Amino acid sequence: MLEKKYSNILTVVLVISIIIILAIIGKIAFDFLRNKKINDNAEEAIANFDKSIEDADTSKNIDINGIESSNMQIDLTNFTYGGYNMMGYIEIPAIKIKYPVLETVTTHSIEIAVAIRAGVGLNKVGNTVIVGHNYRNGVFFSDLEKLQIGDDVYITDRSGTKIKYDIYNIFSAKPEDVSFNERDTQGRREITLSTCDDNAAMRTIIYAKEEEEGEKGEILKPQDINLNSNMSNSTNTTENNISSNNSITNNQ
Repeated sequence: MLEKKYSNILTVVLVISIIIILAIIGKIAFDFLRNKKINDNAEEAIANFDKSIEDADTSKNIDINGIESSNMQIDLTNFTYGGYNMMGYIEIPAIKIKYPVLETVTTHSIEIAVAIRAGVGLNKVGNTVIVGHNYRNGVFFSDLEKLQIGDDVYITDRSGTKIKYDIYNIFSAKPEDVSFNERDTQGRREITLSTCDDNAAMRTIIYAKEEEEGEKGEILKPQDINLNSNMSNSTNTTENNISSNNSITNNQ
């Protein structure tokens, strides 16, 4: 009788163990396929974005009279990704990511790419804040905390211009801190990258400036930077409502 009862218990434990193992395998497979789809879609969008730039170069290089022109204007104002205006894309070789940068931060937009939270716009003089989720799996800005001073970030905008930015400051900030959204960049192009840390208690904040020839970013501490200065180019600020986006980005 005891042996039968013991055998039944073992059977139940075995069944439960198999169910748990299958659930874990299913979760791993689901995450892998979801992440692959995200990355594949992003790669396809960026390829189409680059092709649109190349096609614009080709089509606008010759005018209607057959005369070659060097004054080309590329119009990608209607280029969208997932229903959002795609302003360009970001590449960070050190953590092997390449994603579209969308114009607006919403709950959905930062589930499919990264997005502009505030600032003057990609590759414009001044500061532009780009936020992305930390899913702790390598997707989007999950590996942002692995970056180091001196690592490179590349931004390609709608004009086809690609600019290299050099990381010069990395620090943590509270989720409600938005003081770095607007700051004096001394007339330089700069970007700010933001995501939550692995515990979701703080934000990882990264400053990067346009790298000039022969220059590498110097290490600065947050207190060395005037976070409350208003940018002289604030009239060109991308139309993002910072206050309405704060609630969305607090869990990134």
